[in-house]
Amino acid sequence: MWHFMAKRDYYEVLGLEKNASEDDIKRAYRRFAIKYHPDKNPGDKEAEEKFKECAEAYEVLSDQAKRTRYDQYGHDGLRGSGMHDYSRMNVEDVSSMFEDIFGGFGGVGDLFGFGGGSSSGRKKGRKSGPMRGYDLETSVLLTLEEIAKGAEKTIEFTRQDICTDCSGSGCAKGKAPTNCPACGGSGQVAKSGMGGFFQMVSTCQTCRGTGKVITDPCKKCKGSGRIPKKRVVTIKVPAGVHEGQGIRVGNEGEPGSNNGPRGDLYCYVQIKNHPFLQRDGDNLIAVVPISFTQATLGAEIDVPSLTGMKSLKIPAGTQHGDVFRIKDQGLPDIRSGHRGDELVQVIIEIPKKLNSEQEKLLREFAKTEDTIIMPKKKNFFDKVKDYFNQN
Repeated sequence: MWHFMAKRDYYEVLGLEKNASEDDIKRAYRRFAIKYHPDKNPGDKEAEEKFKECAEAYEVLSDQAKRTRYDQYGHDGLRGSGMHDYSRMNVEDVSSMFEDIFGGFGGVGDLFGFGGGSSSGRKKGRKSGPMRGYDLETSVLLTLEEIAKGAEKTIEFTRQDICTDCSGSGCAKGKAPTNCPACGGSGQVAKSGMGGFFQMVSTCQTCRGTGKVITDPCKKCKGSGRIPKKRVVTIKVPAGVHEGQGIRVGNEGEPGSNNGPRGDLYCYVQIKNHPFLQRDGDNLIAVVPISFTQATLGAEIDVPSLTGMKSLKIPAGTQHGDVFRIKDQGLPDIRSGHRGDELVQVIIEIPKKLNSEQEKLLREFAKTEDTIIMPKKKNFFDKVKDYFNQN
C-alpha cells in the first residue's frame, strides 16, 4: 500500500522551458506519450511509468490554475487540488483522459496500427459496462509529535463530481444524447489506406467511441456531466507512519461512469521539520552542544525530546561527536508499536573569547598537558611518527 518516489520537475519531464506555450505543452506530451506508450514498449514497466509521469505533468501544465500554483509553490502547491493518482491507473484510462490531443486517431495504439491489442481496443470493450472512477491523491503534513501518538487530520481537496443539474448525463433537462452522425452510433470509423488495400478502424473522435453525442448540453457543466467540488474529509493517521506512506480513504475519488463505483483518495504523508529532532527510522536524533569543561569533567544536562526536556549524564572524558542513548524516547513501529530510542550526539563548543582569569588558568593547564595521559592524542601522534619513520 505504501510507495513514495521523489517527483521530477514537470517541465523537465516534458523537456520544456517554463515559458512554454499551450501548444508547446500539447506537442511535447503527444511526442513523449507516443514514445513511452506500452503498446510500443510491450512488457517494459519503466516505459509505462514514464508514460504515466508524462500524463501527470501534462495534467498540471495544461491546466492554467494548476500550472500557476505549481510555478509558485512547486509540487506542494498542488496539495488538495484533486490530482489524479496515475500510479494506480490502467494505461488505457490514462490514454482516454487525454485522447483528444492525438488528433484524428482513436488512441495512441492506432498511431502504430496495433489492432485489437492496443489500448484503444481495450478501452472500447471497457466502455460498454460500468467503469470505476479515477483515484485521487493529496498529501498531509504531520509533526513528529503527531506521528508519535497518531492523529486525526482534516483534509480539504477538490474533485470532479456528478453535476447536480443533469445527474451526470451532460444533457439539458429533459434532453437525451443522440446517435453520433459521424459513426452512426457504432463508436468507430473506418478509413482506407495504401490505395484502398486495407482499412484502418479507429475510435470515432466526434463521440470518442460512445456512439452518442450531446446536442443540447447542460448549462452548468457544459456537457461534461462533471463539476469541480470541494470536499472535506477526516482521516485517521496511525502512530509511527513514515514519510511518503499513503493513507487510503475509500470511495473519495472521482465518480465512475455507467454507474461504476467511485475511486479512492490516497493521502501521502509529509513530515514537518522539527527544530531540535531528526528522524532515523524509529529513532530520533538530537545534536546538543556542551562546553569543553563539561566534556572533560562530566556533567548532567537537559536535552530536548518529544515529551519535554530529559536529563542526560555526560561522563568525564566525553569526546566531540560521542553519541548517547535514551531508551524508548523514539517513535513507535507502525506494526509492532515498539518504540525506538533517542540518540543524543554531543558537539563540544570552544569559547571564542576568554577573560583574563580564564586565559591564565588555561595557560597553566597547557603547561601540564605533556604530562597528562591523553590516549587518543597520544595514539594519533604515535601513528604519525610510525608513518614518517617507515617512509
